[in-house]
Amino acid sequence: MKKKILVVAAHPDDEVLGCGAAVARFVKEGHSVATVILGEGVTARYSDGASGRQDREKKKLKEQMTAANQVLGVKDVHQLDLPDNKLDTVSLLEIVQRLEEIKRQVRPDTVLTHHWGDLNIDHRITYNAVMTACRPMKGEPVREIYAFEVPSSSEWAYPRTFDPTLYIDVEETIVQKIKAMRCYRSEMRPAPHPRSAKSLLAIAQRWGSVSGCAYAEAFQVVRAIR
Repeated sequence: MKKKILVVAAHPDDEVLGCGAAVARFVKEGHSVATVILGEGVTARYSDGASGRQDREKKKLKEQMTAANQVLGVKDVHQLDLPDNKLDTVSLLEIVQRLEEIKRQVRPDTVLTHHWGDLNIDHRITYNAVMTACRPMKGEPVREIYAFEVPSSSEWAYPRTFDPTLYIDVEETIVQKIKAMRCYRSEMRPAPHPRSAKSLLAIAQRWGSVSGCAYAEAFQVVRAIR
């Protein structure tokens, strides 16, 4: 049975870091995948007086986001342009309502999103918004919600609470994840940073070793209705 999957991420690159290889596999298997990015991913890095540079960087990052998702095979990409690392300054109601607009368009049965225990405040708010927008009421199309980890956020939190219960074999698509991440030239870092290509491969190998695969991506099951 083909699924309709919505990836909900806080910033451009989180969708690749968290579940890029799994998404590439889903697309190859014929499932429908859409991505929604809540934040613009730039303005927290610059002072208020650098508006011109901010605009240029936002445009560049959006182009990178489109290219990265194309590498994964995702053509349906939405960005809400909410303030970077300041989602706590936006009412949760507004975030939920805008997310619900995307949901009405996509009608997903499965949602992949951030883990509630991440260090980054935007990640935690994104998770809360997803849980609110996908309340299990009569007529709600979302039957499954899975939380992914984001290197340089999930493992930097303390206490670490990402405890995966689902592993997806991504041996055939891990290369696509690395290629997609390379589209985010401004976001990648040299090793041993968690967002380096070497580290991303090591993380996938680690979860593979836990689950008996060469490479795997790990998720925590939040809700699964059968």
